[in-house]
Amino acid sequence: MSPQKRKRIIISGGGTGGHIFPAISIANALRKIDPETEILFVGAEGRMEMEKIPAAGYKIIGLPVAGLHRSLSLKNFSVLIKLLKSLKKARKVIKDFSPDVVVGVGGYASGPVLRQAGKMGIPTLIQEQNSYAGVTNKLLAKRASTICVAYDGMEKYFPHEKIIKTGNPVRQNFDNLKSIQNEALTFFNLKKEFPVILVLGGSLGAGSINHCLSENINILRDSDCQWLWQTGKYYFENVRALVSLSFSGNISVHGFINRMDYAFAAADIIVSRAGAGTISELCLVGKPAILIPSPNVAEDHQTRNAEALSKKDAAMLIPDSKAGKILVDEAIKLISDKSRRDKFSENILKMADRDADIRIAEEVFKLSGK
Repeated sequence: MSPQKRKRIIISGGGTGGHIFPAISIANALRKIDPETEILFVGAEGRMEMEKIPAAGYKIIGLPVAGLHRSLSLKNFSVLIKLLKSLKKARKVIKDFSPDVVVGVGGYASGPVLRQAGKMGIPTLIQEQNSYAGVTNKLLAKRASTICVAYDGMEKYFPHEKIIKTGNPVRQNFDNLKSIQNEALTFFNLKKEFPVILVLGGSLGAGSINHCLSENINILRDSDCQWLWQTGKYYFENVRALVSLSFSGNISVHGFINRMDYAFAAADIIVSRAGAGTISELCLVGKPAILIPSPNVAEDHQTRNAEALSKKDAAMLIPDSKAGKILVDEAIKLISDKSRRDKFSENILKMADRDADIRIAEEVFKLSGK
């Protein structure tokens, strides 16, 4: 009997950590099931994936694709030119690599790659992370073989016979947080006797959250809390200078936190945007959360993600427009309200989806004929 041909898989997408980390989780799961699997990533030139994917040990090719400007702009002409170039390059990449399956995780690059794969008759799998499907994925769904989702009710956007509910893949399972809490506090130079509020603005940063905390720096400094603050790379230098000037010894500032397991272990409550990947992680972490949906996303999908939790009393939702006035007060208030924290923790843990990465990898292999 002849040896089985190695499976070849393209994973496309990126742009933010919310797309990149699930993509890496899927790749790792594919390799876990079959270590011989050959994996190629396709991303967008100049975007975060071009750095993070090689750091995770995978090869990536960049397309010149970019997003449309929301206002009517001549810049959109160059975006269309880039899209045409990207479609051409995506076709060549697919032809050269000859994948068994192409997986799209969202982000600029997934559109041209999945479109060309569909036209070339190659099975495609879409991983839709949000509770509200974006325009690109709705268009790609017509040719997609399988659509893996994280929320119920996605038949509103996709053909029901293609949908499989898998949950969103995350960086790790976070089952060991209690056992590494002391280690985590030491790692961030935090004290055990004071509660910790972890503030996350995503990999690039959240302007309104950073501005809110910056404007209330004296309240942060004088509170009986410790603040573990990931600013995102664009805000880091300004925030670090501000914290240094205010002599705020209870505020630990980071541009990007690589050890998220330590950050989650150290935290008593978590303040965060409501990206789909982040919410999936928070459900596994099981800590009380305050969600501030970003208003700068397509179809306001982060609000819908956050509502899926807040309606079940599994998290607090604060609209971005109100964050500046009430976020700091609400965070300090929640720290003092143990019964509410316990209720949030209990309910958010019920919403956790485990092993989504393995389930998606199994669907990929099914499409490849494995």
